[in-house]
Amino acid sequence: MLVLGIDPGTAITGYGVVRGERLSTPSLIECGVIRTSAREPLATRLHEIYDGIAELIRTHRPDAIAVEDVFYAHNVRTTVVLGHARGVILLAGQQAGIAIVEFPPAEIKKTVVGNGAATKTQVQFMVTRLLRLKSAPSPADAADGVAAALTCIMSSRAPAIDGRGGTRVMTGR
Repeated sequence: MLVLGIDPGTAITGYGVVRGERLSTPSLIECGVIRTSAREPLATRLHEIYDGIAELIRTHRPDAIAVEDVFYAHNVRTTVVLGHARGVILLAGQQAGIAIVEFPPAEIKKTVVGNGAATKTQVQFMVTRLLRLKSAPSPADAADGVAAALTCIMSSRAPAIDGRGGTRVMTGR
């Protein structure tokens, strides 16, 4: 299974493309970030995020997209703006017909690190270990995208490919 994991943000959206099956050692295909300029209007930034995700989907043709769910920031505006970024990411996946699985940040940290309150440094360290990399994905937002993909692969909620032409079937939730 090939999973595109995404850590949404309006300034920096982290992503990771990981190939793996539930009981095998996964491998990192690509990771990075989509950066937008704070000087640009929100609509322009959202369009850049959408285009970046759509390009990743076209390039890699993932079986699933794993998206980090909204965390509830102390600042309501931050939460709302993050919701906009998630919206264009979900739209890109839906338009491509790809299974989308959403995970709360604490579930991603618990799955990858074993602690739902893990730090970004701990997530980077465990992503490096789980993928047997020489160095941690950088910046931390890219590692968070990789962690979302790993969570999808390691989770019981991972989409299953049914073998009849690649139709995606969601399992559990």
